[in-house]
Amino acid sequence: MQLNLTKPICFFDLETTGVNISNDRIVEISVLKVHPDGKEESKTWLVNPEMPIPAEVTAIHGISDADVADKPTFKELSKEIYNMIKDSDLGGFNSNRFDIPLLAEEMLRADVDFDMKNRVAVDVQTIFHKMEQRTLSAAYKFYCDKNLDDAHSAEADTKATYEVLKAQLSRYDELENDTKFLAEFSSRKKFADFAGFIIFNKKGEECFSFGKHKNKRVVDVLEQEPGYFGWLLNADFPLYTKKILTAIKLRQFNNKLS
Repeated sequence: MQLNLTKPICFFDLETTGVNISNDRIVEISVLKVHPDGKEESKTWLVNPEMPIPAEVTAIHGISDADVADKPTFKELSKEIYNMIKDSDLGGFNSNRFDIPLLAEEMLRADVDFDMKNRVAVDVQTIFHKMEQRTLSAAYKFYCDKNLDDAHSAEADTKATYEVLKAQLSRYDELENDTKFLAEFSSRKKFADFAGFIIFNKKGEECFSFGKHKNKRVVDVLEQEPGYFGWLLNADFPLYTKKILTAIKLRQFNNKLS
């Protein structure tokens, strides 16, 4: 089955130094770009994370400090990676909760103005969990009747994710072969940022999801407690969350001028 696309979609997978979106770094990224005409192109990069890779993490994905010692940093690769994905929607396995947020952090640290304004994200894991409740290896076996022998290899995981999505579309009549539908179906709660610190209320207004201002509108908090904005920018929140907060603050300021 060929995906019904109106624009390219980039399936990607990351191997990292850990699972902390704010502090951990990418050590490998693999991107499989699928065009509306069915043409595919792929690229995999090993990345020097500029920090040690914990032994317990190396035991999972097999990438050691020695493997990436002479590789370029993410900042050095950022423009090449961004040029590959900039015109595309994104797809992955658990990508909405981990891969996209971490990729956004790395891009912003590299001074690349990454955002999701003109793209959607299809999380194949969410579709799988809504339908079958299992892991990528199990999904690959279940949908494609193949063993994922190189699990935790970014390239193998990326290709398996793409094959699983195509098999899901063939298997479930209720799934539409449409990227926007799949993005909506594979999303969980609507977040303004990736990390889930800013959510939308029923009116589509940004609200905090944590702390003393939980469920309060961001614009109200910034208006009534200006110092809270400064604290947020200086605290250990993801860069993309800070970017969204700054955009809300600027929007609020511009609305007052108009």
